[in-house]
Amino acid sequence: MTSVRVLVGTAAGAVLLPLLASPAQAESPTGPAVDLAGLRGVLRSALAQGAPGAMVRVEDRGTVFRAAAGVADRGTARAMDDTDRFRIGSVTKTFTTVVLLQLVDEKKLKLDAPVNRYLPGLLPDDRITVRQVLGHRSGLYDYTNDLFARTVPGFESVRKRVFTPEELVKLSLRKPRTNAPGAAYAYSNTNFVIAGMLVEKLTGNPVRTEYQNRIIAPLKLSDTFYVHPGTKIPGRYARGYLTPDQAGAPLVDATEQTVSWAQGAGALISSTRDLDTFLSALLRGRLTSAAQLAQMERWLPAGTGVSYGLGLRRRDLSCGVSVYGHTGAVQGFYTYAFASKDGKRTLAAVANTSNNGTVHSTMLRTLDSAFCGKATKAVGGKAAKAVGDPASRAPRGKAPVERQEDRVPAVPLD
Repeated sequence: MTSVRVLVGTAAGAVLLPLLASPAQAESPTGPAVDLAGLRGVLRSALAQGAPGAMVRVEDRGTVFRAAAGVADRGTARAMDDTDRFRIGSVTKTFTTVVLLQLVDEKKLKLDAPVNRYLPGLLPDDRITVRQVLGHRSGLYDYTNDLFARTVPGFESVRKRVFTPEELVKLSLRKPRTNAPGAAYAYSNTNFVIAGMLVEKLTGNPVRTEYQNRIIAPLKLSDTFYVHPGTKIPGRYARGYLTPDQAGAPLVDATEQTVSWAQGAGALISSTRDLDTFLSALLRGRLTSAAQLAQMERWLPAGTGVSYGLGLRRRDLSCGVSVYGHTGAVQGFYTYAFASKDGKRTLAAVANTSNNGTVHSTMLRTLDSAFCGKATKAVGGKAAKAVGDPASRAPRGKAPVERQEDRVPAVPLD
């Protein structure tokens, strides 16, 4: 049986006690008890389904629950550890949105103004607003559909490449728009490349500087970095492994890359601890005014049991509880970062593989264990098949597999 290392302690850094024989439920200061047995089971399943390693960290009013399984490095067999850094993919979108909403608070930006007011001539339609960009309702085609039509060859073609944001937007504009501005939710990385451009135009600084000054430094996020166009993850990190499209093909080490294809849509590096800190601060109102947080939480449907606001997702869990945050997929990593409405309980989890819809669906079950206090089954009683397999299309009435940025989805977008 796969060994899962579980620790419980305090966020202040007290000695953490191993709980390899811990009770199924861990007492919690608020809400249902955290289901440690459920978390361990999810990690074991993810490893059995192809993830080299996986880990989860839950913080609840200063009490921390941590579990890790498998390896961070297949070459050295070093165990996965919750101090490891990793690429967080689209969780970056929430960081980018926070910066822009701070600029709204500073009267430098209006959500319902056309993007072209701030970036003249960038888009062919003056009706596309900043709000529509941040809510994935611009209708702009997602250029990553074409970049990664073939997963591994697509990745290798961009691994060392450095794009300008304008080049990425032009890739999108070669294709027809998916819908009229504001008409429907359609996930597109193009939107958050534009969001990063807005940050740089309005501040005169690189997005790296604005992340650092507005979020990373104030919250003391010591594991969070924007290194683009650098290719390395600083310090101690988990390596990321990309699953090829061909069944049985060996995993591809995708750790080192520029992530220039994503930039403000997905290029940040972080840790489970920093993500817990960030989401708690956001939902407690420490990063924006109450008015702008309310804008982030103006929900519109984005799939069964899923809604999207501005750079923030709401997921409705099996027990009726809703959680707030974002998922992220970048070559080699799946990330999950969610919190309770009041920000007092947070979860951050990662598996160091991607392009594996089975692992992705399994890891989403950490949310039920963390926030519902009971183990739950995957959709339909078994995990969905890998994205890219036509059989992975969700049954009618069931929630679709979540959008993955490093793969063209063969399932309805959520």
